[in-house]
Amino acid sequence: MKQISLLLSFILVLFISCVGDPGPPGFDGFDGADGLDGVDGLIGQIFEAEVNFTAENDYEFLVDIPTTIEVFDTDVVIAYILTGVDNDIDIWEPLPQTLFFGNEILLYGYDHTVSDIRFFLDGTIDFASLDPLYTDAIVYRVAVIPADFAKTIDVSNMNEVMDALQVKSVERIK
Repeated sequence: MKQISLLLSFILVLFISCVGDPGPPGFDGFDGADGLDGVDGLIGQIFEAEVNFTAENDYEFLVDIPTTIEVFDTDVVIAYILTGVDNDIDIWEPLPQTLFFGNEILLYGYDHTVSDIRFFLDGTIDFASLDPLYTDAIVYRVAVIPADFAKTIDVSNMNEVMDALQVKSVERIK
């Protein structure tokens, strides 16, 4: 019994006496951009398209999504139309957008796949009678946003989308 007590005392002294310097501090981590919680590094992308609606294209226009943008089935694709400029600030409205001309209606709409987006005119108005202001050089902005991230922002507000995605410049497709 005495030998077991002696052995346990020796082991206890050995553990207590094995304390040394803590060592130098480790290196700082990689200095990079902060991530967005729950987005797993996926950040939305934005591009613009300038469209002309004519009788020849049946008042619709198909735009290929740039190959630099990968669209997943779960992504949210939102299109906005440039409706004006105020003090050098673009005014964007989400689609669909409806305009009324007396009893006639003009609707700007869109649909999309993972590789393209189709802009079109719809409504009761005779498209051929429209002023070119409503058919020529119409500028659209398209945001492709991961679904989980889209739930955290007001997607009806293009400025909030741009700020949230930290987008400073946008590629325009003609």
